[in-house]
Amino acid sequence: MAIATGTFTTYATVGIREHLMDAIYNTSPEDTPFVSAVGRGKAKNIKVEWQTDTLASSSDSAVLEGDEYSYSAPSATARVGNICQINRKTLVISGTDEAVDKAGRKSEIGYQMQKKAAELKLDIERACVGVNQASVAGDSTTIRRSGSLSSWLTTNASRGPGGANGGYNSGTGLTVAATDGTQRAFAESQLKTVMQAAFTAGGKPSIAMMSPGQKVNFSAFAGNAVNRVDNAPAKGSTAQMAIMAAADVYKSDFGNLTAVPNRECRTRDVFLLDPRYAEIDYLRPFERDKPAKTGDAEKRALLVEWTLVIKNEAAHGVIADLS
Repeated sequence: MAIATGTFTTYATVGIREHLMDAIYNTSPEDTPFVSAVGRGKAKNIKVEWQTDTLASSSDSAVLEGDEYSYSAPSATARVGNICQINRKTLVISGTDEAVDKAGRKSEIGYQMQKKAAELKLDIERACVGVNQASVAGDSTTIRRSGSLSSWLTTNASRGPGGANGGYNSGTGLTVAATDGTQRAFAESQLKTVMQAAFTAGGKPSIAMMSPGQKVNFSAFAGNAVNRVDNAPAKGSTAQMAIMAAADVYKSDFGNLTAVPNRECRTRDVFLLDPRYAEIDYLRPFERDKPAKTGDAEKRALLVEWTLVIKNEAAHGVIADLS
């Protein structure tokens, strides 16, 4: 195989235009399952507080006909709260960079700000379910921090040896980080135990949120099923049969749980969530700032001030210290 002598090829040609596609492909994950599942509220101070209450246990309250009234003191509500934390992203773009003709975007500032907004959402997701973080009141030298989900859950918790609950401290007005214990394998029995505890406490968890690795373990739970098969397609349908190697819904004695993988979750935690009893409250929701120019560059800042509100921690559950 050979080419004719003197053939001029692209390898020697000068001036061929480059082909740079007018697009940018980014596979980085942007989804925030926890923030998307829970509610959204408005904070009015750097500390958001709310009250919780419980009913007295059922009892024999039958009385005699004509019986004289007797009185007992009512129980008080419990006042709890969380701290607003500030998350921020900044950027500086030179005037020249903003002016040149670019592939995939018209404005470098606009493109980078979109990225920063997505990154901030991931940071909030991580601060809620990806860390074991106590709340911090903060001062002029200490960053304020919102207590993470794991720092709230005490009523319905399964922990490994040496593990201990954190919880809300009414004396300090802050949450305490849970103590991580010895890790163990994720088992179906743990899920059943925590679901039963949540049901007994009055909760109705509908979401099991976990890391991708624990989602694989979850799919291996046998339950009462011997085989998992997809329904055969109707006659004449172009649909194909599927091999069922995953489970997305767990039908327990106390309600259905949808398994939701979350890239930000710690591998060691599986959270059972009742979305009705959690929300993110924003003091400043994604505020853009344009600092003054001090040179031939454009400065931008994007910040969000928020806190996690766990309306009643007994509505949720956690299976912690998983390997």
